[in-house]
Amino acid sequence: MKINNTSLSKNDEGKKVTLYGWVNKKRNLGGLVFIDLRDRSGIIQLVIHPDSDFYKIASSLKSESVIKVCGVVNLRETPNKNLVTGEIEVNVESLEVLNEAADLPFDLNNVTALEDTRLKYRYLDLRREELKNNIVTRHKIVQSAREYLNSLDFLEIETPILCKSTPEGARDYLVPSRVNKGEFYALPQSPQLLKQLLMASGMERYYQIARCFRDEDLRADRQPEFTQIDMEMSFVSEEDVMEVTEGLLKKVFKDVKGLDIKTPFERMTYTNAINLYGSDKPDTRFEMLISDISDLFVNTDFKVFKDVLDNGGIINAIVVKGGASKYSRKDIDKLQEFVKAYGAKALAFLKYNDEITGSIVKFVDERIINKLNLKNDDLVLIIGDKKKIVKTALGALRVKIAKEMNLIDESKFNFLWVTDFPMFEYSEEEGRYLACHHPFTLPQDVNALDDREHAKARAYDIVLNGYEAGGGSLRIHDPKVQEKVLEELGFTKEEANERFGFLINALNYGTPPHGGLAIGLERLCMIICGTDNIRDVIAFPKTASASDLMMEAPDYVDKSQLDDLNIDLKKGD
Repeated sequence: MKINNTSLSKNDEGKKVTLYGWVNKKRNLGGLVFIDLRDRSGIIQLVIHPDSDFYKIASSLKSESVIKVCGVVNLRETPNKNLVTGEIEVNVESLEVLNEAADLPFDLNNVTALEDTRLKYRYLDLRREELKNNIVTRHKIVQSAREYLNSLDFLEIETPILCKSTPEGARDYLVPSRVNKGEFYALPQSPQLLKQLLMASGMERYYQIARCFRDEDLRADRQPEFTQIDMEMSFVSEEDVMEVTEGLLKKVFKDVKGLDIKTPFERMTYTNAINLYGSDKPDTRFEMLISDISDLFVNTDFKVFKDVLDNGGIINAIVVKGGASKYSRKDIDKLQEFVKAYGAKALAFLKYNDEITGSIVKFVDERIINKLNLKNDDLVLIIGDKKKIVKTALGALRVKIAKEMNLIDESKFNFLWVTDFPMFEYSEEEGRYLACHHPFTLPQDVNALDDREHAKARAYDIVLNGYEAGGGSLRIHDPKVQEKVLEELGFTKEEANERFGFLINALNYGTPPHGGLAIGLERLCMIICGTDNIRDVIAFPKTASASDLMMEAPDYVDKSQLDDLNIDLKKGD
């Protein structure tokens, strides 16, 4: 059985050992050849003397070659405090090359290669300490979560990967059936309906490290396939689900980071999160809250803001402390271009240094000083538009500025529950109301469902440092309520039965009240590891175009395979 490099110490002096690993580095000093042998646990130094039968082989070894050595553990003359094994070295008595490496496409010890190159040779990139540690951390998170949920009498139950296509928000990945010509499975966007059916089955407490698939546009914290720590419970309230989730995260952070996180977590309503932070996943590690200053422009002569208010819009601002001297007019022009990406037409600004200056100075008076509690060197950034545009743009802007001005304490882990979500949200693109979470969320007031603009859901998200780390809700267990919600979402009774009949039927046979939550494993791991790229915590990730550069997937398939599936491609495809 192979032993780990880092299992050896000065207590093993004189011990004969057999080691396996990769050539991390090689140095030839005064005739002696020193090799840093690396395995998953870490590095140990090997020494080969000039009179060794293996000296020539050792001198010609290429980086990342795999070798087997036998030798004796000795104390080092000059210890290396940066290595766990820095007090010892192994005097090599025999050396066998198990696999000689070819010339590397990039230097693993000094990576300057583009990400696409590293993704193509992912198996090499994963040998680097940083990525290896991320994968180890991911493993520890999963093990900690399993231990915690098992201790609370949860059952780990797998649910199918080949499922029915149901409209739950994102686009499904479809899988054609060879046996049932012209019919398709869908890969699950989440195990949502299946875990609810497990509650109908009397399992009471379920969890799963669940693989999920969504065919949607990608970004730094999103992949087409991802993993959830998924859980569901019967006979629970929101408080019960929150308590279990907080306990799970408390154990994970203790086990993985050695940190004692404070519980219970702070709470904030969805309305307050949007109004103050411009986001339903606010980063609370810094202030710079959004202020509504619409009342200061009720009788304004500034036509732009007058038109905004006349058309039901709002005028909001953020105050950047120390920003007046930090941001030049050229810098503010760049910020203006930034907010345009969020639909804002313009960004007004004011600077305060004993007096007010700026782009709209002639349309404001000293009331704004008191309203925003301005101090010298404050920069005020203002947007007037429809509420959704104003909040979203200023929410993104406050985060951008906080990063530029180093206002964020990266050592903090700020947990927050966001509660009282809307039941529905209007989609300008589709011209109709959609479920804010999903169509199976329990409303706060069943009798208020007709007022889709104001109806609230018994839903809750767990937010960590500006990321949605997880989300959940209490679920509908009354078939009549479920039918009503689907009706409000525009489903006819026939369409509801066609898509969700199996769930509605189950609700008719004594399904208990239930609720749950899913934590995004990759996002949680990403935050714990201190990276802002989700690909850094996935062994074999996809690019922003959902491509696997290493396996060259997706790829074309043989016509015979398409014929088996009764699929014809359009000309030009």
